[in-house]
Amino acid sequence: MELTFYIAAAVATVATILTITRYNIIHALLYLVVSFLAVAVVFFTLGAPFMAALEIIIYAGAIVVLIIFVIMMLNLTHEDVDKEKAWLTPRVWVGPAILSLVLLAELAYIILAPDTQPTEALVAVDARVVGMSLYGPYMLGVQLCGILLMAGIVGAYHLGRQKKKVVHRFLQPKEGRSAAI
Repeated sequence: MELTFYIAAAVATVATILTITRYNIIHALLYLVVSFLAVAVVFFTLGAPFMAALEIIIYAGAIVVLIIFVIMMLNLTHEDVDKEKAWLTPRVWVGPAILSLVLLAELAYIILAPDTQPTEALVAVDARVVGMSLYGPYMLGVQLCGILLMAGIVGAYHLGRQKKKVVHRFLQPKEGRSAAI
C-alpha cells in the first residue's frame, strides 16, 4: 500500500506541475482533472474512501463544470472554435491518458490485492460525522468558502460579459426628419 501511495503522490505532483505550466486552459484542465484523481487515490490509500469520493465529486466534477461555464460565457466565435479543435490533437491527450492509466492500475491493484493490513487500525468515517464537523466547529470556514466561490462566479460573469453600446432614443433621428439639427 505504501508503494501505491507514493506513485499516486508522484502522479499528483507531476500533473499539478503540468497544470501550472500549460498555456492553454483546456490542456491545463485535463492535467487538473488527473491531479484531482491522483489526490483521490492518495485519500483512498490512506483509508479515507469517503474523502476520495468527495474529492472526485466536488473537485473533479464541480470545478471542471464551473470552468466550462466560464468558457461558455466568453461567447467564442467560429474562429476560436476551429483554433480549439486544432489544439485538441491526440498528442495533447497522451500525457493525461498515461497518468490516468497509472492511477487506474493502482486502483485495480488496491481493490484486487489481498488485504494485508489489520482492520482494527482503520476507523470508518461516515457522511454524518463529516457533516456534523462541517456544520459544527468548521461552520465559519464553510461559509467563507461559499462566499469565495460566489465572488468567483460574479467576477467571472463581469469579466466575460460584453459591453453593449447604449443608444438613447432622443439621439436617434426620427423617420421623415433630417438627421441634421
